[in-house]
Amino acid sequence: MDPISDIVHGLQLSGGLFLDAQFSAPWCIVARVGPEDCHPFSGTPRHLIAYHYVTEGQLQLQVTGQAPINLSRGHLVLLPHNDEHRLGSDLTLPAVGADGLIRPAGAGLALPSIRYGGEGARTRVLCGFLGSETPGEPLLPLLPAVLVLRVADAATGSWIESSLQFAARQLASGRLESPAMLARLAELLFIEAVNGWLRSQPLVSRGWLAGLRDPVVGRALGLLHGRPDLRWTTTLLAREAGLSRSAFAERFRMLLGEPPMRYLARWRMQGAARQLAESSLPLSRIALEAGYDSEAAFSRAFKRAFGLPPAAWRRRRHRGADRGP
Repeated sequence: MDPISDIVHGLQLSGGLFLDAQFSAPWCIVARVGPEDCHPFSGTPRHLIAYHYVTEGQLQLQVTGQAPINLSRGHLVLLPHNDEHRLGSDLTLPAVGADGLIRPAGAGLALPSIRYGGEGARTRVLCGFLGSETPGEPLLPLLPAVLVLRVADAATGSWIESSLQFAARQLASGRLESPAMLARLAELLFIEAVNGWLRSQPLVSRGWLAGLRDPVVGRALGLLHGRPDLRWTTTLLAREAGLSRSAFAERFRMLLGEPPMRYLARWRMQGAARQLAESSLPLSRIALEAGYDSEAAFSRAFKRAFGLPPAAWRRRRHRGADRGP
């Protein structure tokens, strides 16, 4: 796999398709994926990515503070930060909240649906989400508010487009036999969209994006983020990347500003700290997911990074949360 595929795999994305929306001009709505949209598929993920796939017609989409984007049949638009956004045939119209327009599934409908607008040109959109529980992931915060992909331009565009169109036909006939397949398709399209965005970014000589674009260091980052629990060593990473240990270590340090094992330890600790603060998982489980065989070794490493043992750090964070702002 390419580095982005490895890193996205490490995000452990879940997701689903939750809405079949049909509009007729003139129309304008405001929308954002909420917890209620996730519940048929999972609990509410820590990080939500909204997406819309246009199967018919055209529309505009706008996130506050940004220029409108024109979309038409075959476009997939992803919102990596799940920002509130407006969609419509004319964004100057007053926007109606999407939540109040949703009709539940049933009576021949495979998904909850929206049927809204005037008597003009028709637009149809399939709406879904991807969710990640992976803490401390560096990729998602770097992404822009909106990613747009023309599905036909994807590496496997004809297959993906035919699969999405097949799903649209299933919806039109009142059934959807494989929502899990659509979640997987959305993950593949997310990878395509991120790769397209990455190719459009200006070249930089240092930093995480520079490392990701480097064929050697990018391969190592994909491995580290895809399987952080493995017993990685600099020698093993160098072998996977196809360089000698010394050449790989120097190249990694030059681009990322630190040796590979220090980078891995820091990222593991960031993830462990997030889990301690946001979950009730036992220390033994968090230690294992951070790549430590024993709770004692994890506690020593955590104390070096944060100044307190993990149990004491967790208690302090929870007391602060209980007190509130």
